[in-house]
Amino acid sequence: MLRTIDHSSLAVSGYVEPWTGPAGTRMVASSCAGAVEAVRIRALDRDGMPKVDWPIRSLAECRRQSFSQGAWLSIDHARSITALSFEMLLTRNEGYRVLLDAGAFQLAIVDGANLVLRDDMGETPIDRLPTRQWLKVAIGHGALTVETLDQDKPFALSKVLPGGTLDQVILCSDKGEALPTLNCRLANISLIANGQSASWVFPTIFTDAPLLSNGMALRLHNNPTFCVRSSRWDGSSLDPRLTPSHYDAIHCHDTDLAGLDWPANFAIDIPADARSGVYAIEIETGETCERIPFFVSAAEPASRLLFIAPTATYLAYADEYLPPHLYEWIGTDRGHEFARANNLRSLYDYHSDASGVSLASTRRPKATLRDDYRYPLCGAPHLLPVDLHFLAFAARNGIAIDLVTDHDLHQKGLALLSPYRSVLTGSHPEYLSVSMEDAYRRYVATGGHLCYLGGNGFAAAVAFKDDLMELRRGPTQAGRTWDGPLAEMPLALTNEPGGYLRDRGRGEFALTGVGIALMGFSKSLPFTRMASSYKPAFAWLFDGVAGDTFGDTGMVLGGAAGYEVDCTNSALGTPENIVVLATARGFPDDYVDDPGRWYEGGAPERDAKRLAEMTFLTHASGGSVFSASSVAFLGALPGPDEQNDVGRMTLNLLRHFSS
Repeated sequence: MLRTIDHSSLAVSGYVEPWTGPAGTRMVASSCAGAVEAVRIRALDRDGMPKVDWPIRSLAECRRQSFSQGAWLSIDHARSITALSFEMLLTRNEGYRVLLDAGAFQLAIVDGANLVLRDDMGETPIDRLPTRQWLKVAIGHGALTVETLDQDKPFALSKVLPGGTLDQVILCSDKGEALPTLNCRLANISLIANGQSASWVFPTIFTDAPLLSNGMALRLHNNPTFCVRSSRWDGSSLDPRLTPSHYDAIHCHDTDLAGLDWPANFAIDIPADARSGVYAIEIETGETCERIPFFVSAAEPASRLLFIAPTATYLAYADEYLPPHLYEWIGTDRGHEFARANNLRSLYDYHSDASGVSLASTRRPKATLRDDYRYPLCGAPHLLPVDLHFLAFAARNGIAIDLVTDHDLHQKGLALLSPYRSVLTGSHPEYLSVSMEDAYRRYVATGGHLCYLGGNGFAAAVAFKDDLMELRRGPTQAGRTWDGPLAEMPLALTNEPGGYLRDRGRGEFALTGVGIALMGFSKSLPFTRMASSYKPAFAWLFDGVAGDTFGDTGMVLGGAAGYEVDCTNSALGTPENIVVLATARGFPDDYVDDPGRWYEGGAPERDAKRLAEMTFLTHASGGSVFSASSVAFLGALPGPDEQNDVGRMTLNLLRHFSS
């Protein structure tokens, strides 16, 4: 369906490509509600967001843009089509949805399951089709047949169709994209056209390239989901690499969205000697201006500290829908209003048929990724603004830090980390690819120092391909976002397992020794030092910290320990030599633990783990991992012309690992 951007919440939206990478030319594609009056570049990671004098070239007038939403298929180079067949499983649909646009007629699904024929004579009901059941649809010799592929649920119909041949084949949409697309699964498409036969079996690996057969091209629009169960799946295997025929279907959703190809309005020429960091193009229209962030990555080491901007997590949350009927509103944010107005989805959302959203793209507006963003569920800054708070704090105190992103680390691996004495994370580095996790582990194992300055980090696997990032969730992640079946956790971009890395002997506990313990949105707490923190080995870290507690203020829920906090768990892989430096206890009842996590000691052990544990882990290589174990920790850093114990600790940490 073709949609025009609704700017009622944001006057300007857009994206920068490439979103991350070294200095060079960046293209800005934007949609605007009014005329652009001024454009400038700002350094978001410095106090006051100073203007940066980089050349900006104007390429095209900024206009209100449109986009195509919803996955559908078309077949090119097919003429005089005498036969067509495909397998289909209908999911949830409302209103009128086109199943097949054949030119002279349409087959449509009305009100979820009613198959109708529409042609020049009007609309003719055919039959009610079963949903969530695999069917084979065949058209040929002027007839339509539909029969079940599930022998336990018999169904069959036949219907005479107008005309002898089909003029075109468009599946799941009308030709003009005037209507919402059809939510369904498809597999095994074949036809006879031009006197020749062609057939297509979907690969388990995602592709956006046309699939070719006998001179005809099956074209897939708006990135349907690959690597989903077909009628051949029988539960004997959960791995598409072993049984590809069980996963030879795609899932089309009316909210699917590929990377956009809006025309570029501006080009930013970033000089080769530009400082690595977080920047934004600020576009002013009338009384409103919006800043669209992008990242300039360090091409060569310029300091001993490296900050990894958690762009995988940024992208996973971008344009989160937050349906009001599911969440209590504590605050509001114009980015979420923009997402709902334009029917956008994040990787925390589900499609209109209740299946999970698994693909995100850098080539889309990311309206909730802003320096002034406040997460509605807690009314506090989250992700980018918290990380900017840290970077500004470090710069203000004379700490030199290079910056790269998750996307850079995925591409370059250990070679990116090795030149640095210490690697620093942001407040919430939740998602990472296997190659990223491998780089972190090898970095520490070869003597590097990792400062994990957030919470709920290094947890779930994602995969990357060009502008796309994929995340698959499973039953173990249910209850917080969307619930995916265990059989569909493999990633379509790579076919490797998705879900939590800890389930594969990797991830947070193996790397840092801690993992998420609690999540809540009401109140953050201070940390209290443990006896181990007073040992001479840690005097450098707590130098200048006056009392037993620290972190009783902060921009994220008012303290240093909150939002999501981590603790140790020996059963999940915490090493025996880990040192707990400080804890936070007494979290409000609205802080919830992982309901799927088992504790040998039952309720008493579960209750004992309702805490945050700040830790230090020393590896045999001489490498080490400091874990703040809280998403709120960096938010407790002081602002300009201020200082506090969290600030003193953090400066001690940065100076120790840069010396």
